[in-house]
Parts: sequence; C-alpha cells; structure tokens
Amino acid sequence: MSQIHVKQIKSAIGTKPKHRGTLRALGLGRIGNTNTLPDRPEIRGMIARVPHLIVVTENVTEES
Repeated sequence: MSQIHVKQIKSAIGTKPKHRGTLRALGLGRIGNTNTLPDRPEIRGMIARVPHLIVVTENVTEES
C-alpha cells in the first residue's frame, strides 16, 4: 500500500477553525511537523482542504 508523507510548512494562526481541525486530524500542529499516512480517499480529502499549509510527497511501496 502506498504512503503519503505530509509536512506542515505554514502556521495555522489566522486560519479557519475547520482548517486547524483538519491539520490536527492529519497529525500536524506545528510548522515543520511531518506525518506518514496511508493513501486513502479520506486522507486525500483532508489534504485537499489545506493545500496552502502543507507539502505532500508520495512514497509507493509494492507488496509481493
């Protein structure tokens, strides 16, 4: 299963409460924090809500 690496690059100060909650749900909270998450539609939807605050890199690992 592929994984997504998410890194917060901007502060959540001054953003909408839903954006701050989305960052928390992604496991982020401070600038520079990173988290590895499974590549699922629910996670992609959260990432789509806060693209201006994060950077996403994909890591594809194939299972044999």
